[in-house]
Amino acid sequence: MDYDETTGVRNADKVVLFSEALATAVKDTVNSDQFALVLGGDCSVLIGCTLGLKSYGNYGLFFIDGHTDYVLPHSSFTKGAAAMDLAIVTGNRHLKLTNISNSIPYAEEENVFAFGNREYDKEYVGGIERSAIHYYDLRSIRSTGVSIITKKFIEMIEEKKLDGFWIHFDVDVLDDQLMPAVDSRQEDGLSYAELGETLQPLLESGYAAGMDITILDPDLDEEGKYTQPFVKEMLEIFQNAKR
Repeated sequence: MDYDETTGVRNADKVVLFSEALATAVKDTVNSDQFALVLGGDCSVLIGCTLGLKSYGNYGLFFIDGHTDYVLPHSSFTKGAAAMDLAIVTGNRHLKLTNISNSIPYAEEENVFAFGNREYDKEYVGGIERSAIHYYDLRSIRSTGVSIITKKFIEMIEEKKLDGFWIHFDVDVLDDQLMPAVDSRQEDGLSYAELGETLQPLLESGYAAGMDITILDPDLDEEGKYTQPFVKEMLEIFQNAKR
């Protein structure tokens, strides 16, 4: 709960240290031609993941989350980096967090697709709507179509000749009835069919360097009622992507 006066973010110094260590692990994994799978933790792990890729090349980001996480400290209730990770990795706010290793930004806003938010408060979404991020909330995903959005993202990677992309996957993007073991529950969310339709073409594209999976809290699912089906679904998605 250590509040950092300089950044307005809790545990900022420890987040930096952890992000540097994670960045090294991600870079080493990608450098050895392996898919980097990072199991969180909270969404602040995205800082280290994108920092590691930035030191290796120019990458896009497909950000799958039930929230935008594009929040600045003055408007954050928790003051936690996990609620601000997308803002941080795209270079917004204090340099202590956004410019580790002189690498600001870890991901260019125009190379980011934010996918799945279902917190529709106008003030909350105002920041991301004014940004250069390609933003699709849950309503627009269902009106546009998952496959159209993922196709646009992959085409962007190819047209810009980026080195690849990272996938951020916060499990609170899933329907609350499928995955209630999260810290900020909301009604509705993606079905497992929609999740598979999202992840499979991304994984099959050949451009995905890795993915982080965050927020699933085992303390909120002690008997594995929700976690076991989730693991089964994820294994199936990865296996189908390999075929």
